[in-house]
Amino acid sequence: MTLNLFDQFNSPVVLGIPLVALALLLPWLLFSAPTSRWVQNRFAALQGWFMFRATNQLLLPLNFPGHKWALMFMCLMLYLITLNVLGLLPYTYTPTTQLSMNMGLAFPLWLGTVLIGFRNAPSATLAHFLPEGTPTPLIPILVIIETLSLFIRPLALGVRLTANLTAGHLMMHLVSLAVYLLLAQLPAVAIISAVLLVVLTLLEIAVALIQAYVFVLLLSLYLQENV
Repeated sequence: MTLNLFDQFNSPVVLGIPLVALALLLPWLLFSAPTSRWVQNRFAALQGWFMFRATNQLLLPLNFPGHKWALMFMCLMLYLITLNVLGLLPYTYTPTTQLSMNMGLAFPLWLGTVLIGFRNAPSATLAHFLPEGTPTPLIPILVIIETLSLFIRPLALGVRLTANLTAGHLMMHLVSLAVYLLLAQLPAVAIISAVLLVVLTLLEIAVALIQAYVFVLLLSLYLQENV
């Protein structure tokens, strides 16, 4: 029995070498390599259809200058989806349950959108800090609030992804532990818990897909405000 439920989120180490680097590099091996053929296989066709539909949805609210980010957004979403889903397999590790990694992804991309706004339209970007028609006594308060709301965006991105995946993994761990302990004493309750575990696993797969999409979608909305 695990003494600490959060031990499962520690990076596995073999011979003093953390295996988180291997987990971060593994997703790229699962994608189809480009070839000169029109149609490769069913998996590549399904992957291409998914990328086309997802790109269309992500670029729908963006202006034309923001379409330059399409390739990076799609690569990021596929990368996060693969990491999240692979982390649900037994004896695996989910790097996206670490706040440090999620912040390392969220902060540079958010900062890039802000810098693009200051470069392309500095006046419009600065105008976001003070809405038009604000009464004079409220100007300092609104500037502080808008500044805090701007700088809290990358933290919200990282914490949202970390919290959702961590909560799902903890629930699966608790339910599976209950099934293991009740199997010998209360088989009927253990079977019901096992059914709940299957449903929870399917829900966690959906959460893994949705959270990756939400992460990239929010980045695209931040970019929309600055292009």
